[in-house]
Amino acid sequence: MPIRVLVVDDHEVVRLGLKSLLAGTDIRIVAEASTGREALKYATESKVDVVLMDVRIPEPDGLNVLARIKIDHANLPVVMLSTYDNPAYIARAVALGAAGYLLKDVGRDRLLDAIRTAAKGESTWTREELRRVTGALATPRLGADVEVPLTNREKEVLKQMALGLTNKEIAQALDISYETVKEHVQHVLRKIGVTDRTQAAVWSVRKGLVE
Repeated sequence: MPIRVLVVDDHEVVRLGLKSLLAGTDIRIVAEASTGREALKYATESKVDVVLMDVRIPEPDGLNVLARIKIDHANLPVVMLSTYDNPAYIARAVALGAAGYLLKDVGRDRLLDAIRTAAKGESTWTREELRRVTGALATPRLGADVEVPLTNREKEVLKQMALGLTNKEIAQALDISYETVKEHVQHVLRKIGVTDRTQAAVWSVRKGLVE
């Protein structure tokens, strides 16, 4: 019985490449989607064993789709696929219940192994990946139920941090200076009781500021 996979990526060349990599194996791509909306539709309507999904897809993005899938189809394994080795993305993927997180330069054997492992209902996370976020997931200094006195601007900055934006990108998105962003980031980390952006991303997911 082949492993049935839904591939979600907005670049046709990536989808074609994955088809080529999986050809001749026990893994079969039975559905493809290029947007978050399509991904949710196919996850519900198609009989699939694993979802292989890019992080940066439109309408909505892959991590938001992951959150929705885990609510509606808790037992459907989702492996995130990304160009970006971004700690905030990885932290959110762990917190939201992804079966794993692969970079797009992953080797064929690792890709096949990850899909097969996920299809069995097992985690494909490596020790190194989990090491980067385990502390933030296990021992937050402030729980998500603790009310933190963040200003509206600090909340905006925190949300952008959790979405994986750099300080420069946050400055551009909020139309404020780079130095102002740095100050806000320092204040936010101190107030919520974490030491880095990865922990802030996990805290934000738990607080419901981002999915």
